[in-house]
Amino acid sequence: MTGRSTKGLAKRRHRLGLASWCLYDWANSAFPTIITTFVFSVYFTQMVAENPVQGSAQWSYSVAGAALIVAMGAPALGAIADRMGRRKPWLLSFTILTMICTAGLWWIKPSPQFAIPALLLYAAGAASFGFAMIFYDAMLRSIAPPGHIGRLSGWGWSLGYVGGLLCLIIALFVFLRAGPPPFGLSQAEDEPVRATALLVVLWFAIFAVPIFVFTPDRRATGTTLHQAVKGGASGLVQSLRAIFRHRGMARFLIAHMFYTNGINTLFSFGGIYAAGTFGLSLDQVLYFGILLNVTAALGAAAFSWLDDGVGSKITILLALCGLSVLGLALVLIESQTWFFVLGSLLGLFVGPAQSAGRSMMARLAPQAFETQAFGLYELSGKVTIFAGPLVLGLATSLFQSQRIGMSTILIFFVLGALILLRVQEPDTPPPTGSGAARPN
Repeated sequence: MTGRSTKGLAKRRHRLGLASWCLYDWANSAFPTIITTFVFSVYFTQMVAENPVQGSAQWSYSVAGAALIVAMGAPALGAIADRMGRRKPWLLSFTILTMICTAGLWWIKPSPQFAIPALLLYAAGAASFGFAMIFYDAMLRSIAPPGHIGRLSGWGWSLGYVGGLLCLIIALFVFLRAGPPPFGLSQAEDEPVRATALLVVLWFAIFAVPIFVFTPDRRATGTTLHQAVKGGASGLVQSLRAIFRHRGMARFLIAHMFYTNGINTLFSFGGIYAAGTFGLSLDQVLYFGILLNVTAALGAAAFSWLDDGVGSKITILLALCGLSVLGLALVLIESQTWFFVLGSLLGLFVGPAQSAGRSMMARLAPQAFETQAFGLYELSGKVTIFAGPLVLGLATSLFQSQRIGMSTILIFFVLGALILLRVQEPDTPPPTGSGAARPN
C-alpha cells in the first residue's frame, strides 16, 4: 500500500470516527425527547399521577433527584477515568444502564399505584444518562480537528435534534396515531404510549454502536480500578483547588450552573406546560415537539460556525438573550397559535446555548484533565439543578398555576448571562499543566 493510499485511509477513518461521535448524539437524544419532555412525562402527569398539578410536582422531584445523583458522582468518576485513561468502557456501561431503566417504563400502567416505580425508574435512567454524557463530552477535545471544536460540538447537537425528531415522528405515527395500534397493543392500558419507551431502547441499541467501534479512545494507563479509586480522592481535591485558581473556568462553571438549570427545567416541563396551560392534547404536544426539534437543529448547526468564528462566550450570550425574551413572551400569551410560533423560535436558541457551552468547556480544560473537567462541568450543571424543578414545583403548588411556575425559569437565564459576562474566553485551549492538576 502506498503512502498516499495509507494517508487517505487514515483520513477516512478519522472522519468516520468524528461522524460516529456525532451519531451518539443522534442515539441518546431519543431519551430526553421521548421520555423527559414530550411523551412519558406527559403520560405520567396526565394518566399515572393523581392529577396533573400533583404529577407535575412529583415529576419535578424525580428530575431533581436524578440531577443530585449525577452532581455527587460526576467529579469523582471523571477523576477515576482520567487516571485509567479510557473513556469508552464507562460510556458503554452507563449507556446500557440507561437502556435497562428505560425499558422498565413499559410496565408503568395508567394508575397512581405505579407513580413511585415510574419516578424511581426515570430518576435512575436520567442519572445514568447524565453520567454517560461526562465521558461522551470529554472526548470532544481529543478528537476535534484544530479550530473545529465549536463546529463538531454544534454538528453533534444538531444531529441529536434530528435524531430526536425522527424518533418522535416514529412514536407519533407508528404507536400513538396508529389505528388499530400495532403489535396487538391495548389502547385501554395505554400500551401504545408505554411502548415508546421500548422504541427509545431500540433506538439507543442501534445508533450508539458506531462510537464504540470507530471513534478512537485514549490509551489505557495501566492503572487498575482499585488504584484509580484510591488515588481519585486526592486527585479530585487537587482538581478543585486548580479550578478555584483558574478564575475564568470557575466563573464559567457558575454561569453554566444557572443557565443550564433553566434549560433543563424548560425541557423537562415544556410538554407538561403546553398540555396543562394551553390545553394541548398529547398529539399536539408531539407536533410541537417535532417543530421545536427542527428549529433547534437549525439553530445548533447555524450557530456552530459563529462559535468557531467569534467564540463560545458570545454565542452563549446571544442564545440566552433569545431564550429570555421568548421565554417571557411564552408565559404571558394565551393563544395556542402564538405558543406554537414563539415556542418554535425558542428552539433556535436552545441548541446553541448547549453546544457552545460544551465547546467552551473543551477550550478551557487543560489536556489530561478533560474528563475531570467535564465531571465538574456536569457537577455545575447538576449540583443545583434541583433548584429549577424545585422552585417550579413549589411555585406551581403554591399558586396552583403552571404559568407562574414556568416563569421562574427566566431567573436562571438572566443570572447565568450576567455571570458569563465576566468570563474571559481563551483564544486557544490551554496546554497540559497550565495551572490545573493532572492525574498522577
